[in-house]
Amino acid sequence: MSKLLLFFSAMLIILATACNSNESDFKNIKITYHQTPKDLSVVDTFWGTPIADPYRWLENGTSPTTRDWLAQQKQTAEDYLKRIPFREDIKNRLHVLWNHERCSSPRRAGNYFYALKNNGLQNQDILYRLGNERDTVILDPNQFSVNGTRILEDFNFSKDGSLLAYEVSQGGSDWRMVLLWDLEFKRPLLDTLRGIKFSNIAWFQDGFFYSRYPTPEQGKALTGINTFQQVFYHRVGTPQSEDELVFADRSHPYRNFSAQTTADERFLILAAEESLNSNALYFRDLTSNDLAFNPIIDNFSAAFQVVGNIGNYLLVLTNYKAPKYRLVQINTARPEERYWQEIIAESNDVLQNAYLFGGKLVTTYIRDASNRVRIFDLNGNMQQEIQLPEIGSVQDWQGKSDESRAFFTFSSFTRPPVVFELNLNDYTTRIFHESKVAFDGKTYETRQVRYKSKDGTEIPMFLVFKKGLTLDRNRPTLLIANGGFGESMIPNFNLTNLYLFPIVLENGGICAVANIRGGGELGETWHQAAIKTNKNKSFEDFQAAAEYLIANNYTSSEKLAIYGHSNGGLAVGAAMTQRPDLFAVAIPDRSLSDLFRYHQFTIGWIWKNEFGTVHNQQEFEALQSYSPLHNAVPASYPATFITSANNDDYVVPAHSYKFVAKLQANQQNEKPILIRTDNNMGHSAKKQTIKKLEEASDILAFMFYNLKESVIY
Repeated sequence: MSKLLLFFSAMLIILATACNSNESDFKNIKITYHQTPKDLSVVDTFWGTPIADPYRWLENGTSPTTRDWLAQQKQTAEDYLKRIPFREDIKNRLHVLWNHERCSSPRRAGNYFYALKNNGLQNQDILYRLGNERDTVILDPNQFSVNGTRILEDFNFSKDGSLLAYEVSQGGSDWRMVLLWDLEFKRPLLDTLRGIKFSNIAWFQDGFFYSRYPTPEQGKALTGINTFQQVFYHRVGTPQSEDELVFADRSHPYRNFSAQTTADERFLILAAEESLNSNALYFRDLTSNDLAFNPIIDNFSAAFQVVGNIGNYLLVLTNYKAPKYRLVQINTARPEERYWQEIIAESNDVLQNAYLFGGKLVTTYIRDASNRVRIFDLNGNMQQEIQLPEIGSVQDWQGKSDESRAFFTFSSFTRPPVVFELNLNDYTTRIFHESKVAFDGKTYETRQVRYKSKDGTEIPMFLVFKKGLTLDRNRPTLLIANGGFGESMIPNFNLTNLYLFPIVLENGGICAVANIRGGGELGETWHQAAIKTNKNKSFEDFQAAAEYLIANNYTSSEKLAIYGHSNGGLAVGAAMTQRPDLFAVAIPDRSLSDLFRYHQFTIGWIWKNEFGTVHNQQEFEALQSYSPLHNAVPASYPATFITSANNDDYVVPAHSYKFVAKLQANQQNEKPILIRTDNNMGHSAKKQTIKKLEEASDILAFMFYNLKESVIY
């Protein structure tokens, strides 16, 4: 062989080695887990089947033993994450992405407009009164507490705009207190209402209606069952102890009650719910001396939402006898069903929301898993469909029934939020505020595909990737889904609330959103197709999405990560325990994993119509087939990064604690099983920018490292 040929042969070997060097850069980071003690005496028996629960002691999140275990898990995770070379690069890039001015849709109260704004990296959005020359700060939640743990959750203005009632949570818990601000004299009032959870603020005259539970037992605030919710009326300037009890049901502890007043304060609406997707509906005429509530529907067969009133008539959005929803008009003098008048009939598209703005009915529909905006007159005659910039989602509608201006926020997978002003006289729109994000969305495309699930059902899925991307089965891919409670996963720039998508896309990856059954993208029938004994269809749909991506050369099992929040985290946990071979990385975020005991904590009982319970034999058998905790057996699991929060009293963190302990004990390879638990955080990470950035950085660093993909900025 000539010297020249030998030289080129050597060069080819060197080049080949260089091309493959990336794989060798991702060495296994050795982990030594602290052994989690097992209590083998804890065994339940359901329908003759003994079920061991050796990690039940982790349900007590305040015990010294659990706290020590959490500290050990935190140290294990940090030791691993700090060895990922591009962790800080991701964090820096996320800071750049988040460092842009944000603004909510403005809301009118009295003579002024108000909006939540953020100059970029402020931890919480600030409530401003908008002005022609400059905006004025009304509430700055960043000043509520020194350590930033008091969070502004919700607020509502009195009818004349002179008073503001606002809800504040501590450390992300769903427990809240209500405070008041005098907007006319720019001063706080002394009123402080405590012990409030899952409540509206419904103004009426010189006070407001709200809902609260009895005071929880000492030490049980974050885990104890929430029952016997009641409705009260608070008069401004009086102590909470003098609040008037408006409604209580002593016979049904497992019902929630929410109060709503119509914009003219004519009617008090009472919604009662035993599950998240159906409710009974009652009303009271506040101009009458009659204190009784009149029933519109007193069973729980469907969902009913009052969107406004025209004199004596209530406008109600419902899926009653209409799985894709319709709008009906109900005469309060004759509320029986036979007198209902259909204003907007059910169509092929899902009627998601309806609003009474400017003497018109402004509606959002879901068609092909994305939003449409249509305007009707009060008789239900179609007037106009508003042209949206692209396939995307419409949120945060604000407007008044007697004003021709309305506002909404639009975004897509690749377009950051834009606030539009809608003129209801001529149906034109103009940009009110546009977020200037350091992300070039025009270089990416969104493609909608359909694939078949295990039983042949066709499932829609969105795919987002760089234009002209070569599909070579080697693309890092992030697949997400929800598939529960009728919630819809439609295009949104911040679908995960963590800005995961931009980082994936900028690094040559693919983002996939599967609209699996159990969600609401195709109406209530789509939701009902995957509940209780059929719940596993959601997870079959999720796994089929992964199989489609692999079969069609988008990615491979070695390059596929799955992520889900809350119920979406359940989908991740079920998929990874049923098909651990299908994924390289799994990220269950604040997820359910113990489907045998979920209903024994806080508000979990309200999910019974979604999952069923172990107290029914058929439902028990269905739960046993997919409950992630109970399906974690010795196997080779994907690299798993579980996120939780110590103050999550919606999906209590014990779900995550027990799941990670069992996975670590059963992992049959060297891939990591880690948990990241945030302190002073709750179920949602929407409010605290800094914590959100830190969590997203760790998720993305873990994901890319275990997909053996470098992140370069």
